[in-house]
Amino acid sequence: MRRFWQRDKDEDHVSAGEAAAAAATNGPLPEPDPTAAAFFDVDNTMMRGASIYYFARGLASRKLFTMRDLAMFAWGQAAFRLRGTENAEHIHSAREMALSFVAGQKVSDLVRMSEEIYDEVMADRIWHGTRTLALQHLDAGQQVWLVTATPVEVARTIAHRLGLTGALGTVAETSGGLYTGRLVGNLLHGPAKAEAVRALAQREGLDLSRCSAYSDSINDLPMLTVVGNPHAVNPDAALRDHAREHGWPIHDFRTGRKVTMVALPAAAGVGALAGGVVAGVALRKHYARS
Repeated sequence: MRRFWQRDKDEDHVSAGEAAAAAATNGPLPEPDPTAAAFFDVDNTMMRGASIYYFARGLASRKLFTMRDLAMFAWGQAAFRLRGTENAEHIHSAREMALSFVAGQKVSDLVRMSEEIYDEVMADRIWHGTRTLALQHLDAGQQVWLVTATPVEVARTIAHRLGLTGALGTVAETSGGLYTGRLVGNLLHGPAKAEAVRALAQREGLDLSRCSAYSDSINDLPMLTVVGNPHAVNPDAALRDHAREHGWPIHDFRTGRKVTMVALPAAAGVGALAGGVVAGVALRKHYARS
C-alpha cells in the first residue's frame, strides 16, 4: 500500500512530464529544394578504402569464396591505399570477380548480407567529415545520392544507413530473383557516372548547374564537371592539382590537413548534423507524396 506522499510524488512526476511535453516546440523543417542535389563518390570519399573489398571480406567470412580470392582483393586494396589512386583495370577485374562469386545467389540474400557486412566492417570507416557535408545538403532540403561502381545493393545499404536519399551503383543482371553473374550494361565508373547523374537529374527535375558533386579521384572528372559545384575530397594528386587550378573547394579528412571551408546554403547552419537527418526524413515523405 502506497503512502499518500508517494502518490503525490508520482503525480508530480506525471505533471512535470506533461508540462514539459506541452512546452516543447518543433523547430521549422527546411523547405524542400527540389531542383538541387548532391552526388558523392563512395571509395575514399565517403569511406576509407574500397567498399568492394570490405564487401568481399564479408562474403569470404560467409564462405562464398576462398581465402585466395580474398588475398587478391587485399592486394588490390593495398595498392589502392598506397597510391591513393584508382586503377580502372584493377577495379574492373575486382568487381567482375565479385559479381561472378554471387552468380546463382538470391538477390534477397545478398541484400541481407550487404546490411550485415556494412554493420560489421564498413560503418566505422565512414569519413565523418564527408558525412557532415552530405548532411548539410540534406539540411538545406536537397537530395543526396551516392554514385559508385560498387554493386547497387551495397551502395543502397550505405546510403540507407547514412540517412541519404539513395544510391546509383553498378547493376548486376538477375533472373527469377537470382544473380546471373553478368552486368547490366557496364561498371558505373568514369563517364558512366556522369551519364547516371544526367539521367537521374532528368527523372527528378534537377538543375545540374545548382547541383554539387564530391569525389577523391581524377577518374570522376566527368561527374564533377557535369554539375555546377564540384568538390575534391581526400583528392589524389591529379585531382588536387585540377581543383586548385579551377578554384574548387578541397576537403581533406585523412591526416588533419587544413580543410577548405565552404559557405553553407542559406538553410544550413550549426544544426546541420542533427537537422540533416530530420530533413532527409521530411524530403523522403515529400517525394513519397509527389
